[in-house]
Amino acid sequence: MTRTYRQAKRAEAQEGTREKIVRATMALHLERGIATTSYSDVAERSGVGAATVYRHFPTMGSLVEACGAHFWQMIAPPGPERAAAIFAEHSSRPVRIEMLVRELDAFYARGTAPLVSAVRDHDRVAELALFLKEVRSAVAGLVAVALDEEPQTTPVKIVAAVADFTVWLALSGTGVAREERIRLMVAMIDAAISLDKSGAGKSWREGG
Repeated sequence: MTRTYRQAKRAEAQEGTREKIVRATMALHLERGIATTSYSDVAERSGVGAATVYRHFPTMGSLVEACGAHFWQMIAPPGPERAAAIFAEHSSRPVRIEMLVRELDAFYARGTAPLVSAVRDHDRVAELALFLKEVRSAVAGLVAVALDEEPQTTPVKIVAAVADFTVWLALSGTGVAREERIRLMVAMIDAAISLDKSGAGKSWREGG
């Protein structure tokens, strides 16, 4: 057995252990919460020693970041390329707003569990605040494309706030059916647009 082969096998084993630790941590985060998950909890769930967990993740923040990267891939936040494709053939603002709400509804539905955990503990774990900031940035980017506005404009900020995950979660908690939830979110966005007195551009108020 060559040295190169042994090194490759060792690296493969280490990567497998790292993945096992991350998967175990992700499960604990969803079950118990992020801020309350300890190294000993992770070691027990993953079936490795606490020293092994420390070796792969010297800080709890680095472990949270690794889990966040996995969750990001799983929930697939809407990116700019996808947003451009979604709205490419639609110029009517009412149609684009409904498409926006449906896209966000699907995203929030598949990401509910990790997003709830992040919202709950973001004030106790700095990495979660960054994770949520990135999620909201992705949402704002989708909103900007839907409204055909620059990302940092007032209209985009207003609609992104109305369509935030916490608002969606509150509506979901009422028990209304999905289509009714979508109808309500569209109506809320339409109302926000109508009430905006910020002096935004014509494209914001008019639309097809």
